Amino acid sequence: MSITEIESYRLSRRGFLNAAALGAASIAVSACATTGPGPVEPPPPAYVEPPLADYATMYAAVSDGGFDLPAIPVDKIDPQFLRQIVPDPTGQKPGTIVVDTTGHFLYLVRPGGQAIRYGVGLGRAGFEWSGDAVVQWKQKWPKWTPPDEMIARQPELKPYSADNGGMPGGLKNPLGARALYLFQGNVDTLYRLHGSPEWKSIGKSVSSGCVRLMNQDIIDLYDRVPSKSPVVVTSDASQPMVATANRKAIPIDAGVPDGSVLLGPVKAITDSIF
Repeated sequence: MSITEIESYRLSRRGFLNAAALGAASIAVSACATTGPGPVEPPPPAYVEPPLADYATMYAAVSDGGFDLPAIPVDKIDPQFLRQIVPDPTGQKPGTIVVDTTGHFLYLVRPGGQAIRYGVGLGRAGFEWSGDAVVQWKQKWPKWTPPDEMIARQPELKPYSADNGGMPGGLKNPLGARALYLFQGNVDTLYRLHGSPEWKSIGKSVSSGCVRLMNQDIIDLYDRVPSKSPVVVTSDASQPMVATANRKAIPIDAGVPDGSVLLGPVKAITDSIF
């Protein structure tokens, strides 16, 4: 082999070794490097408004808080008083609750000119107050305490007197599965939005109570309404409301119920009537 051939061989072999070394280094580096950004934490799930379903589903039997609510026979109720989305007749801002005491409707105003409409039954207290308020606190399966006047008329209610601790929450409790307590500032209006086991009273005027909804409806409303939601009570939801907050409503319970979801200052209540 000539000297020229030997030098050529050395250069070729050196190039091969250098290339091999660079390749190995490249593999080693690539084994430590990341090919892209690490895993990203997903954002927290957004609030999803409970959907409306068909009536058989909305008013089906449901287990709640340890109680089994029976299904409501929707075929026996005037369809206008079943929960439904309607054009908003109130002109109020979204999130506002509007009670129309003439039409026996409760509206929860939604964006886009819509509202969810619920049928309600109205008792004496339901007609004796109107004005603006806010949902001050909410209660699941509230306690009910009949007043002495009612116990005098119905002695069978004596076991549920204030002295005996009232009637605990349950299927036969007149306040139903939920109650929303309305305040003006720090003052209790003594006005309540509450459930009722008496589905036959929806759409009607009854002898006592404030504003009653079917239990499945008050549960739905409770889940949609955040703290401090504004409430308007009026005799005509389509007209500008003239507040009559000086009217005295009839109390519906005594004191702050045990287990209340407290949303603000509380004024104790001493009298009660359903």
